[in-house]
Amino acid sequence: MRTPTAQELFRRRLPTGVSDEGCPEGIAQTPERIDESHSLRRSMSTLQLTLIGVGGTVGTGIFFILSQAVPEAGPAVLISFVLAAVVAGLTVVCYAELASTMPSSGSSYSFTYATMGELVAFIVGACLILEYGVSAAAVAVGWSEYLNLLMHNLLGFSFPAILSAAPDAGGLVNLPAVILVGMCLLLLLRGASESARANSIMVIVKMVVLVIFAAIAFTGFHADHFSNFAPYGAHGVTMATGSLFFSYIGLDAVATTGGEVHNPRKAVPRALILALIIVTAIYLLVAVSALGAQPASAFSDQTASLAHIVEGVVGSSWPGTVLAVGAVISIFSVTLICLYGQTRILYSMSRDGLVPAKLSEVHPRTRVPVLNTWIVCLAVAVLAGFLPLGILADLTSIGTLSAFALVSLGVIILRRTAPDLPRGFKVPGYPVTPILSIIACIYVVSGLHALTLMAFGVWIAIALVFYFTWSRRHSELAAPPRDLR
Repeated sequence: MRTPTAQELFRRRLPTGVSDEGCPEGIAQTPERIDESHSLRRSMSTLQLTLIGVGGTVGTGIFFILSQAVPEAGPAVLISFVLAAVVAGLTVVCYAELASTMPSSGSSYSFTYATMGELVAFIVGACLILEYGVSAAAVAVGWSEYLNLLMHNLLGFSFPAILSAAPDAGGLVNLPAVILVGMCLLLLLRGASESARANSIMVIVKMVVLVIFAAIAFTGFHADHFSNFAPYGAHGVTMATGSLFFSYIGLDAVATTGGEVHNPRKAVPRALILALIIVTAIYLLVAVSALGAQPASAFSDQTASLAHIVEGVVGSSWPGTVLAVGAVISIFSVTLICLYGQTRILYSMSRDGLVPAKLSEVHPRTRVPVLNTWIVCLAVAVLAGFLPLGILADLTSIGTLSAFALVSLGVIILRRTAPDLPRGFKVPGYPVTPILSIIACIYVVSGLHALTLMAFGVWIAIALVFYFTWSRRHSELAAPPRDLR
């Protein structure tokens, strides 16, 4: 096999259909295809886009990862939430600049392709595939906890333990998680606008339920629960930040909608910033009230923790039932958004020739990449059915952080290589802000478990093998020039 040149590995391109005004000659640009078999439909508003960010974020870090993170940091998990929000905030403004410059369905994959070249973009694409797929599986695993609680409270029975947990957690398969992914598949196949409307309804339900939880939990608030605030020191806070960070994946999902939203240069940055503010406020409200109502030691290995907290405060099962209803509905939206995001990443990579072209073919009526959606959902169903929550959460965090760091670096590179590109939004405090974002991402990664880092390294190695044996030769930029610049 011929050794690739540096020029081949780092060839750059703008996302398909993005204007090349102000673009230097070194960055290729492919016009929008006129055939509708590969084109998405612009059908979403700024409000729907904001709710996609909230829907894909609020739920994962509150409804069940709290019971994973509190044992790592104690009450200092509040600092972990703040750190995760600061890192996400630094990155969100970087996303906002690139999304306003190159609105596309590829998110950080497309941004990296234009700034650092094909090889780095492919690695980012691999990170995003890991990030979205594993996150959707993790959320589905947590959903089954609340579904079982709801069924037990309302019907008096639930799925047996052997059908409610992965093999490593003492079961055979997590059947409720598989069922959830199947329901998301059916909704995604109906179309992006239908999925966005369903998500908006579920987000409203989610917010109402969490406000109800906080109101009840504050009635049982005990300040002494915060007395031993950081029992595991800074290391515990860092570890918990890494575990919690995967819950911010919904913000990246906003950036994958560039090809399906009206006026993306303004709508995407606005939605990113609004979603971050709403998410952070809700996370801190619920975390403070939960820790005030229940001592940190009680969170360890607790399933459906928020429901059990309000049941303990009131002394009755009805608040837990209400919360379980909200959790079952709202966590559905998180899974839906994660699956949506992954299908759009694969769609963009397929249009660029880095994965098979069949993955970017869309249905003539719904404009949905059907084969792509089926493959994603089947893969996620397998992960959700057979892997435990802790492993899935940490793997998602490292994929998210890697993509976030490269997006921040991309802002710096694109400012230098293409300063004349029109930008609907510019990062405040440049270049300090993107540099701080990169440092913060590296800091959070350093707190993850060694096993997680090893598993991530294996995944990237597999992705590189695929790139060098298939993607490099099939890339659109490897083909003879057609309508490129």
